Amino acid sequence: MTAYADLRAQLDALTTEAFRPELAEIDRLPTLEIARLMNAEDATVPAAVAARLEQIAAAVDAIAERMARGGRLVYAGAGTAGRLGVLDASECPPTFNTDPAQVVGLIAGGPGAMVKAVEGAEDSAELAAEDLTALALNCDDTVVGISASGRTPYAIGAVEFARTRGALTVGLSCNAGSALAAAAEHGIEVVVGPELLTGSTRLKAGTAQKLVLNLISTVTMIRLGKTYGNLMVDVRATNEKLRARSRRIVALATGAPDAEIEAALTATGGEVKHAILVLLGGVDGPTAARLLTAAHGHLREALAAVAH
Repeated sequence: MTAYADLRAQLDALTTEAFRPELAEIDRLPTLEIARLMNAEDATVPAAVAARLEQIAAAVDAIAERMARGGRLVYAGAGTAGRLGVLDASECPPTFNTDPAQVVGLIAGGPGAMVKAVEGAEDSAELAAEDLTALALNCDDTVVGISASGRTPYAIGAVEFARTRGALTVGLSCNAGSALAAAAEHGIEVVVGPELLTGSTRLKAGTAQKLVLNLISTVTMIRLGKTYGNLMVDVRATNEKLRARSRRIVALATGAPDAEIEAALTATGGEVKHAILVLLGGVDGPTAARLLTAAHGHLREALAAVAH
């Protein structure tokens, strides 16, 4: 009973777990009114994220510096938080042509926990250490622990283990004064307040985490030269929609006619960034590849080299 009492006391102290008596009869309201209430709650999340943009930007700069040296970005969380990390990681290869091992999502309990809860996995800091050990974590890597409550042992354990390996650490939570933020070098606490349904942190807290993870991965990739302006020039054309998008991106970046775009993409094996350099820099495919390698993938730097 002591352990239960301790846990209940912890939950009672969390903003994300707070009970809202004014919503105690929400189940008796018309459906449209419930929808309006929920939508109004969701609308408060971006402001909570905005209040932490300085911390997010500082974390991104530190992450990008390490990834430029070959480091990896690793998300670690349990339940909803873990699923959001896996989602963000899985979207990086098709969007930014990253290696699948470059951005990794770890969820307590393993891949099966994506679709079915694995009881007790979130309570194990040791499990997080095992998962990170399997990745051969090193000092160029970054581990982002994700937990709405900020007290999840798996997320805290991941951050604590990462620090012993010299990796950069980020703690993302939705409660002020969280143990997770305290354990990390970069603590990001997006305080969204009590949920519409008491303790259902897949709602505002989940939305906040998704927004922050979008920021972390997207801005990091911009810093790494994965975009040209706001164009996804490293997109991987793995299906017809993405092949059409690739051609459109080259057209938007260069203004070239379709025939020249097709020729440039053919000359560069379908690589959008290389094709843009061929068209804007007036170079051939192999030269474009060499220039981009020298510029560490930054298209603007490669174009500047051509200009000189």
